Amino acid sequence: MRSYSKSLFILRCSLVICQFFVSNLLKIKPIHALRPNHFFARAQKGQQCWRLLRPHAYTSLEASPELLAADLWTSYNNALVASPLITKSVTAGVILGCADLAGQVIQNNANISDGISSGSEIQKHQAFQVDWSRAGRFAFFGFILQAPWNHFYYLMLDGALPPTEDPFSSTTAIKVMIDQFIQAPIFTVVIFGFLGTLEGKSIVAIKGQLEEDYWNTMKANWKLWVPATMINIAFCPPILRVLFLNFVFFFWSIYLSLTLNKSNTK
Repeated sequence: MRSYSKSLFILRCSLVICQFFVSNLLKIKPIHALRPNHFFARAQKGQQCWRLLRPHAYTSLEASPELLAADLWTSYNNALVASPLITKSVTAGVILGCADLAGQVIQNNANISDGISSGSEIQKHQAFQVDWSRAGRFAFFGFILQAPWNHFYYLMLDGALPPTEDPFSSTTAIKVMIDQFIQAPIFTVVIFGFLGTLEGKSIVAIKGQLEEDYWNTMKANWKLWVPATMINIAFCPPILRVLFLNFVFFFWSIYLSLTLNKSNTK
């Protein structure tokens, strides 16, 4: 029971990290609905520069969880404008690290269930030990690779195919096709190689895991990421696309964590 309670606590902590982002992402308007007086305002001397506005300040007497959350959301948006790459990278590091912790909880509970069904006393009563190095690898992956990759990728994609006012235009469809059938297959190989290298696997071992898991991973990827990418490109402002992607990546990273570490449970 202690092991189960500890697992449940870690899972809840991981999900709470994303709760704030979910509540705010659901309020995002389509890019064609944004106006300068909504999220953005033109900055100094008529230049094509944008800054996010802080709606208003709160006194300690006015402060409530909802107002503080709104203020935090605005501060996060300001940070995105001031330091977009580092803000996205830190966010991705936290979210992906928490995703792996959630994956470890799921993996541990599955092991306990297997122990109960098989009658293994060792598995049933084995204490849950958090693999912090494994969570750290996912956090490092999010910080150093996943967020920068997508930050520059979306800059290039939007530069080549600028966003349209109609969220369901042919441009949006082309961008989704490019993302999922060119970018995603390449990046999935990079993920296997990067995380495998951090784990200390040899090139032969990484190649073997790709041969075993790559096609199933891509099929699962398309089930999740084709609709998610359509929503992201059609409705999210460009500056918030990596944040939306990071939120979806929380759940995708749980799948990757279980896939890439399944051999460790055998």
